[in-house]
Amino acid sequence: MKRKFNSVCTALLLSAAMLAMPTQAKAQDAREGYKGVPRTQLFTSLLQEVSDTSAYKKEGPYVIGFSNASINNSWRLGFHHAVLKAAADHKDLIKQLIVTDANDNPTKQIADIQDLIQRGVDLLIVSAATADALDPVVTRAMEQGIPVVMVDRRVRSDNFVSFVTASNSVSGRIMAQWLAEEIGGKGNVIMLGGGAGVAEAELRVNSAKQVFDAYPGIKVLDVQYTDWSAPKAKTITSALIQAHGKEINGVWSDSGVQGVGALEAFVDAGWEPGTIPPATCADLNGCLRVAVENKIPVINYDYPPGMGRDAVEVALKVLQGVPVPKIYEIATDIVLSKGHDTTSVRADKWAEDYVQLNKPMDLILSTGLGPDYDPATFSPDYPK
Repeated sequence: MKRKFNSVCTALLLSAAMLAMPTQAKAQDAREGYKGVPRTQLFTSLLQEVSDTSAYKKEGPYVIGFSNASINNSWRLGFHHAVLKAAADHKDLIKQLIVTDANDNPTKQIADIQDLIQRGVDLLIVSAATADALDPVVTRAMEQGIPVVMVDRRVRSDNFVSFVTASNSVSGRIMAQWLAEEIGGKGNVIMLGGGAGVAEAELRVNSAKQVFDAYPGIKVLDVQYTDWSAPKAKTITSALIQAHGKEINGVWSDSGVQGVGALEAFVDAGWEPGTIPPATCADLNGCLRVAVENKIPVINYDYPPGMGRDAVEVALKVLQGVPVPKIYEIATDIVLSKGHDTTSVRADKWAEDYVQLNKPMDLILSTGLGPDYDPATFSPDYPK
């Protein structure tokens, strides 16, 4: 029998959330999706900090600067497009959206932000290449009276008005909790993180480890970092399969980007459909495609690039003097393969319904840009 998790490490958030989710999921037949306020806000027992934005209130239309860390993969491109589409939908309030791309170079991003400050933008939306390097320039903008809305990646300090994100710690815990219960509370797990030393990746990994540590019967065979690269994850997993073979009972990945590489390694190693161990996915269509096509028990918990739209919405509230959460965590659906609800983790959607089997492997499913979104041709008419 699958065991219920009672660890103190998730008592503040996860336990309360899980108590509420089964009723919600079953009431919606696990296909409509979770439509409520973000669980991370609704079920937390902690008092939330709210930013007073009255000092930034001004008449529109506004000039907004958008400093993006990069658009070097399908997630970041979908995020970029979500920001542009939101600006296009708010032409009545936005006079100009000035967009820069740092190509993952913090030195370039610092220069980009300095230029945006010189151009007199009313507000900055920033997704930081690195937390430490961008902190001084973001702080300088705030000191000069330019409000900053961080999104996806924040700076180290709290010198911003609001940070729009999805909870990395909740993501790590929920996927680990499902995996632990799916394998019956005992067995061997391999863990594939994103970028070593990247705050978001480390938070997901460490949160998942807290869950696994609460199960004496679970052993983490290895923790490897993949730089969010499918080919690198495939190479690493192939080596782990050679070393451990059938001793591997579960595969935890913090993203579908490395998740798809890991699952492809099992397929290429000759594991038959229905024999590949339970795995975790997020964001990437390809990870779910491989899972569904090979009958792999799976959880998908997105870190949605659609948060780019939320960042624009928050930015406009700031400029209108409306209070906003200091940490603005967006809602995410729990997607499971059919028949694989566990005691604590219940589905909002089924993987078999959520996956796009006829769409590209690198499609990001949670951009919020509709079923016909094609990153190669998408070009919203935003105010330039």
